[in-house]
Amino acid sequence: MRFLHTADWHLGRQFHNVSLIEDQAHALDQLVAVVNDGGIDAVLVAGDVFDRAVPPPEAVNLLDDVLGRIVLGAGVPVFMIAGNHDSPARLSFGAPMLAGQGLHVSGRIDLPVAPVTLEDRYGPVDIFSLPYVEPAVARLVLDAPELQGHDAALRALIATLTAQRTEGRRAVLMAHCFVAGSGESESERPLSVGGAGSVGADAFAGFDYVALGHLHGPQRAGSERVRYSGSLLKYSFSEAHHSKGFNVVELDRSGATRCEQIAIRPRRDVRIVEGSMASLMQEPAGSRDDYLLVRLSDSGAILDAMGRLREVYPNLLHLERPGLERGGTLRQGGRERLRRSERELFASFFEQMTGEALLPSQQAALDSVLADLDEAAREAKQ
Repeated sequence: MRFLHTADWHLGRQFHNVSLIEDQAHALDQLVAVVNDGGIDAVLVAGDVFDRAVPPPEAVNLLDDVLGRIVLGAGVPVFMIAGNHDSPARLSFGAPMLAGQGLHVSGRIDLPVAPVTLEDRYGPVDIFSLPYVEPAVARLVLDAPELQGHDAALRALIATLTAQRTEGRRAVLMAHCFVAGSGESESERPLSVGGAGSVGADAFAGFDYVALGHLHGPQRAGSERVRYSGSLLKYSFSEAHHSKGFNVVELDRSGATRCEQIAIRPRRDVRIVEGSMASLMQEPAGSRDDYLLVRLSDSGAILDAMGRLREVYPNLLHLERPGLERGGTLRQGGRERLRRSERELFASFFEQMTGEALLPSQQAALDSVLADLDEAAREAKQ
């Protein structure tokens, strides 16, 4: 059996107040193209389908379009679970009716969790879908008030799934959680304070493949059989080094797996660019249309750095000045250093407006004005 494992689409997400809906549609077009090429028996979407519980209409429309193209257009079943960003009730609306068309949605946890069985040339494969569940909900559903924390809750829920398994039959589990020891990024919403939200990788023992969602970096989680596909796109600058995509997994007769990550070509990449103002303005670094965080190495004051850089990089989203923070103008103590900052700022402004540097006489006049202002400020405090 060959299935596509994806997760963390976060449809409707904004990145530094910029809508990513067109970027998400561009990425999902590539996913649908892989499905249409043939050979995919099922698509697994492991949670965080939307970015928030009440998604914007354009996000709902995009999901409707993509699922229609896969389920109705390509005739490939889709299994989808709720993540911690999703509303379980909203996501699972109409689930019993949709299942008959090949769209299997698990928003709320309903016990017992019965598998959906698919067939390949080697026989049946059971697909178990376990949506994200808060420990408090697990205690209520299982009538087990002693359960504390995500690890205990997940293990108890998996035990109910194991009771539904058929001995000797291949089985795939889809879940949304944080496996201890896995790599995090800034765009993930913590499941709980501290390490209480993590679960042990050994909780998934016995399944032939575990398709996980929640963490945005594609990675293994303690085993070759337990994997995060990663998010659809880069959703923070901490993910700039990630390679985004989805997993295509082959399950053989014995249950052994072979996993291939298919890379997504983003509409715009997310990058971190470093350099001086002059170098970045004269020699653009990479594609000008990418979403950028720029770190300027200049230590002096620069007038309207963001505005000037956006003339070259229209999707510049964030600007950092580490040169200033490491002891440059803004962090130097004392009134004399602050005055020097004001002097440099005015000198930079003057040069940009006139195209000429301050003359010595003009510099002296400026110093005199700044000294008078400093004296007036001291007198006002007395």
